[in-house]
Amino acid sequence: MAPIIEMRNIVTRFGETLIHDGVNLTVNPGEIYAILGESGTGKSVLVKEIIMLLKPASGTIRVLGKDLSQIDYRQQQELRRSWGVLFQFGALFTSLTVAENIALPIKEYTKVPNSLLQKIIREKLDMVGLHSRAASLYPSELSGGMIKRAALARALAMDPKLLFLDEPTSGLDPIGARAFDRLIVDLRDALDITVVMITHDLDSIFTIVDRMAVLADKKVVAEGTLREVLASEHPFVERFFKNEYISKRFMGKISSEESTQKAGSSHVQ
Repeated sequence: MAPIIEMRNIVTRFGETLIHDGVNLTVNPGEIYAILGESGTGKSVLVKEIIMLLKPASGTIRVLGKDLSQIDYRQQQELRRSWGVLFQFGALFTSLTVAENIALPIKEYTKVPNSLLQKIIREKLDMVGLHSRAASLYPSELSGGMIKRAALARALAMDPKLLFLDEPTSGLDPIGARAFDRLIVDLRDALDITVVMITHDLDSIFTIVDRMAVLADKKVVAEGTLREVLASEHPFVERFFKNEYISKRFMGKISSEESTQKAGSSHVQ
């Protein structure tokens, strides 16, 4: 099956500052794919390039089989309908109700009658675990977890094939964060979508992520499953995954991955 996203030799500059110097990554259909890295490595910038909010200085980006540098405005608009985005702090319009926020992308790209629009809003709220009463509330009346879910409902409004999540569990308590993780997996499975998420949440990385890319030194220094990334000896990977806290916190998971890795190596020999 062809990749749903491919980035090849991406170079990104802001003025004289070089952010990316030959980034390569591949996202396959149906997976939950994480982008990891220290602050300032340009994780959000990569996502903005994928969703056409920014253009790289050079390199190739293919999304759903389309080369982003080779499509016209009409094709760009069609492609934008294929994804939804959950920004880190929700980015809900504070002057609009939850229902009005969810309705925005639908009104922008379609001309559905109001009766159908209201049905879609109710369905999206139910999909993310919010009661229909939340539709009439304003963002200021929502808890942090409800804001995340309302913003997720808006991201799902157009039934996207791709879902981009920027630090989806940040600001949530541990129980809320794990519930949101379960929601992401359930949505991926139920809707047959591909999820790309920027995260530092170790529980998410160790429990729901299928594959990941690790950014450091302006490049992707490791990509693949947790087992494949743990095999990397890059200094950032060593610091992030192989410190004392991680070893204690995820001892069983790491031991399992390392055992699998050693078994695979023995089999090859």
